[in-house]
Amino acid sequence: MKKYLKMTPEGMKDFLFAECSAMDDVCGRIEKVFTERGFKKVITPGIEFYDVFSLPCSGISQEDMFKLCDNKGRLMVVRPDSTLPIARMVSTRLQNNVMPVRLYYKQAVYRNNPTLTGRRNEMMQMGVELLGVQGVRADLEIITTAVRALKSVAGDFRIELGHAEVFDALSDELEINNSYKEKIRLSIEGKNYSALNNLLDKLEPCKAVSAIRSLPSLFGGEEVFSKAYEICQGTKAVQALDYLHKIYTSLLALGLGDKLIIDLGLVQRNDYYTGIVFTGYISGIGDAVLSGGRYDELLSEFDFPMGAAGFAIDTDAVTLKTLSDANVSYSDNPDVLVFAGDGCELEGIALVEKLNKEGKKAQFSVLETLEQTKSFAEKRGIAEVIVCSR
Repeated sequence: MKKYLKMTPEGMKDFLFAECSAMDDVCGRIEKVFTERGFKKVITPGIEFYDVFSLPCSGISQEDMFKLCDNKGRLMVVRPDSTLPIARMVSTRLQNNVMPVRLYYKQAVYRNNPTLTGRRNEMMQMGVELLGVQGVRADLEIITTAVRALKSVAGDFRIELGHAEVFDALSDELEINNSYKEKIRLSIEGKNYSALNNLLDKLEPCKAVSAIRSLPSLFGGEEVFSKAYEICQGTKAVQALDYLHKIYTSLLALGLGDKLIIDLGLVQRNDYYTGIVFTGYISGIGDAVLSGGRYDELLSEFDFPMGAAGFAIDTDAVTLKTLSDANVSYSDNPDVLVFAGDGCELEGIALVEKLNKEGKKAQFSVLETLEQTKSFAEKRGIAEVIVCSR
């Protein structure tokens, strides 16, 4: 037998029966939110040229991508992200489109994660991109769409808000290279206080170093702003704090106070995001299931500069959480199994169609005998067997 004939590659998973029904349900609810907010669906290729993802601002390392070559020897990758291909598409296919444009997607992304980390290499994602516009209105539209999407699939959730420019403004005041800046960013993102302190202790003490040291602990509600203004006073980070405070106050007015948390340690991929950043969490899932923000500089890489913001939802994680809820059932069993005697097969199929139209979940038995049909129904827990005969 071939060694890998009956195995799936690391980080991949088969979805069966109830899992597929749950995923359809989860994705359907999210899609309803997107379409009601005016977003239009797009699909990008599963395989793209490596150049699309090799941009310095992509935030995706070469080692994280699954790579292959086409028949001309050109380097290709299996799609590791959806935003970059959509930026490519907008800069080419939608150049003459009236802006702003609202797009959404539902497609898998692939990341080559290290073995034994427990992370999936294939993830189904749904997300939106709002392109061709900047400002408070656009940011509120993206964030409230994210809130509505999470609310459609979970009762208990929270949104953490930050601003990429807080860390960028502070780190720009330090005499460090991009590599050192990235090490600091990763330490803040992981709330690794020990690593962060080790990195900052090697720098000349100054207001920016002190402020960066405090970023991971600036987490909470309204009180975060007073602390942040105090430690960032006199730096360019204050302007970002003002904008974040304005967005936060607007969202409070919508009654979202119990769902919002300010996190100035939210600094993921700051070479990609340029403004508001946010993540979404659902009770019972440790990792974020939603992430997004503003990325106004990305389209410039495709020679089509414009404001842009969006987010993505890990629908696989939401699906598996939904299946674990005791009050949710995705049984694929019919209510009725219809058995047709010899010569009555077409009548039996017609009866199944009639019952389904009446709202009763019916299925035609393809087994040869009534005894086999009853045995199958008993094993599957199907309550009723109807016999169609002459």
